[in-house]
Amino acid sequence: MKRFDQGPSLLLLPGLFKETFEDLGTSLEAEGVHLLKCEPNYNIWFDDGKCFELSTDVARMKLEVEKWEGKDGFERYLGFLQEAHRHYEISVAQVLKRNFTSLLSMARPAFLRHLFPLHPFESIYSRASKYFWTERLRRVFTFGSMYMGMSPFDAPGTYSLLQYTELAEGIWYPKGGFHTVIEALVKVGERLGVSYRLSTPILLVTLDPQRRNATGVALENGEFIPADVVIINADLVYAYNNLLPPSSYARSLQKRSTSCSSISFYWAMNRRIPELTTHNIFLAEHYRESFDDIFKQQLIPKEPSFYLNVPSRIDPTAAPDGKDSIAVLVPVGHLLDEKQGLGRKGLDVQSKQDWEAMVTKARQTVFKTVEARTGAQDLQGALVKEMVNTPQSWKDVFNLDKGAILGLSHSFFNVLSFRPKTKHPSLERLHFVGASAHPGTGVPIVLAGAKLTSDQVLEGFGMGKPWDQRRVRTTGKGEVRDVDRIQALPLLSNVHIALLVLVLVVLAMLLYRSDT
Repeated sequence: MKRFDQGPSLLLLPGLFKETFEDLGTSLEAEGVHLLKCEPNYNIWFDDGKCFELSTDVARMKLEVEKWEGKDGFERYLGFLQEAHRHYEISVAQVLKRNFTSLLSMARPAFLRHLFPLHPFESIYSRASKYFWTERLRRVFTFGSMYMGMSPFDAPGTYSLLQYTELAEGIWYPKGGFHTVIEALVKVGERLGVSYRLSTPILLVTLDPQRRNATGVALENGEFIPADVVIINADLVYAYNNLLPPSSYARSLQKRSTSCSSISFYWAMNRRIPELTTHNIFLAEHYRESFDDIFKQQLIPKEPSFYLNVPSRIDPTAAPDGKDSIAVLVPVGHLLDEKQGLGRKGLDVQSKQDWEAMVTKARQTVFKTVEARTGAQDLQGALVKEMVNTPQSWKDVFNLDKGAILGLSHSFFNVLSFRPKTKHPSLERLHFVGASAHPGTGVPIVLAGAKLTSDQVLEGFGMGKPWDQRRVRTTGKGEVRDVDRIQALPLLSNVHIALLVLVLVVLAMLLYRSDT
């Protein structure tokens, strides 16, 4: 075994990562971060043993789509991409790069005119069903809502943008693992004078005597660290309920709908498993029912859909020669929250033995499913080392409320102006960044949120934004050649003009005859 990556296994929206490093006056390449393109994007395995290959290669996608839905199916696929493209571009411009500090933020004309084209009141599944007419392809183009911790039958149609960025921009993997991105950001921070204190548990955020301003943090060891501003990147619901004074708002956050949790396996194998590609999705036969078990009942589904990643397939540094490292994410319901009286929905596990039984069952299900669908053999016999995360360990180790791995849900009334703000509503000098704050979950989305929070902090101190100043210095208009100028086409072509003239002549003749 070389390493287990417990964090993200794929990099989406690479433009947001590049922008982050450029804002810091550097680049991914300059900091030693090398992105590898995953091709194909996924192999999606069905219960009947059939496999659909998702790819950024248009020629491959044409063959795959037409295999199941014929020639017309590919045309509909292009229509789906067109709609998802609009969702993506509008969301980046009007949501990811805009702060929503109050309900009035949603009343911006630039946002309102795009609201209905974003299809926030329809589900991803219902939108996909307009373009894909077989259940197989509807599943292929909706499973991605799992990355937001939501069912495709509930996630707003807007989030087809996830499928779009994968198909149009590709899925990428940082050579050396996702931690290389973190290490690069750490080094940039150190060059800029940042001091990092790790393994330093915080007891609470301190306030001034008037309880109006954050003044720093108190550590569990009794030390006090004063600060001009406090930015919390811990789980937001946990922070409100454990690091800040009790409040009705903090309690209300615990009642909000949250994302799912997971049982995640990290395996070191003593040989390569050639039947698996870098990214593999195994979809349950009873697709909707499996999501209902997770998101409506908050349970472990009887037959789960799950994601399996083999980082050593694209990055040899992830495992020794001739061996594989594997990560498996099995989505499950979050933990029961008895305090808030939520109808007792959630995983109610009282003992270590119960967890061990659930983990054993999940492991056996994964082995059995992979072997039956791909033809791989004796995965149990190839396993030499294992790490496991469960909803309980996500909660205990990472302080994730209810063990929900992706924070609060992304239903309509949990996003935009309804989502927790990047600034505390009543305390000054206290800000938030992370999955449960605006704009939402996922590493690139959180990076976009980090920029919004940084903008807000600087504005609070009346300071300029260095990235804006840097962009002005580095962006030169230069000379634009005629061949590169963007030109609007004439409203009417010569053919249209000729037809219009002909129609007018005919109308004139008809009017003349009627008068005579």
